[in-house]
This record gives sequence, C-alpha cells and structure tokens, in this order.
Amino acid sequence: MDQPAPELPPEAIAFAARMYNAARAGQMDIFEQALPAGLPANMTNEKGDSLVMLAAYHGHAPLVRLLIQHGANPNSLNDRGQSPLAGAVFKNEADVIEALLEGGADPDHGTPSALEAVTLFKQEEKWKARFESAPGRGKAASGGSS
Repeated sequence: MDQPAPELPPEAIAFAARMYNAARAGQMDIFEQALPAGLPANMTNEKGDSLVMLAAYHGHAPLVRLLIQHGANPNSLNDRGQSPLAGAVFKNEADVIEALLEGGADPDHGTPSALEAVTLFKQEEKWKARFESAPGRGKAASGGSS
C-alpha cells in the first residue's frame, strides 16, 4: 500500500522554492555552496522540472555543468515527458545544448525528443549530426521506464 508523502514543513518548502528560483536565475554562488553541503542535485518541483531542466531552459550552461558534476541526471524528464535537452533546443540555447551533451544527455529521450525538436524548430543543420553522434545517445531510453 502506498502511504501519503509526509507533509514538508513550511521552511523546507520555502527553501526548495528558493533553490528552483536560483536555478532559473543561474545563481552559481548558491549552488557552489549548497551542492557540496548536500542539496540533492536531482530535486524536482511540483511539475517534475529538475534543477537541470530549470537551469537549461533559462540558458545557464555553467550551472547545468555544475549540477551534472554533482550527480544531476541530464535526462530527467518532467511530468510532460520533456527533457532538458529538448527544452534547450526549443529555447535555442547552444551553450546549454553543448553542456548537456557533454554531460551525457540522450537526444532520443523524451517527448518530443531533442532529435525530433531540432526538426520541429528547423535546427537540423546546426544540431542533427551532433545529436546523432552524442555520447549519451540511446542510453537514457534503454534505462527502463521513463
């Protein structure tokens, strides 16, 4: 039987909200302190957006790299099945795309996948070959259920 999740104290909820806002804003200094102190690199908000997703979507490549160095999953899908890499393609964030690919992001993962997104957003010339040869390609999708 599933038990309901324990209620978080208001302070924990407020702290988490600050972390999500810091990821959106690309506040490296906060994460340079919080990650080594034990902040979970894979924490997600109520929509399933990970810190990597928020940093990627808002164009913060250095923060994406830092989060991945601390164990964040570059292939973490949100509740709509979107990957950070597809979000970066949607926002046309070249530095973020590179950071995610270097960190093992899988261009075939998610709905739409980043590989499908480059076609949707007419960026094949720029990214298709790079995605097809990405080191993480096919690794997330084969990792079990999404």
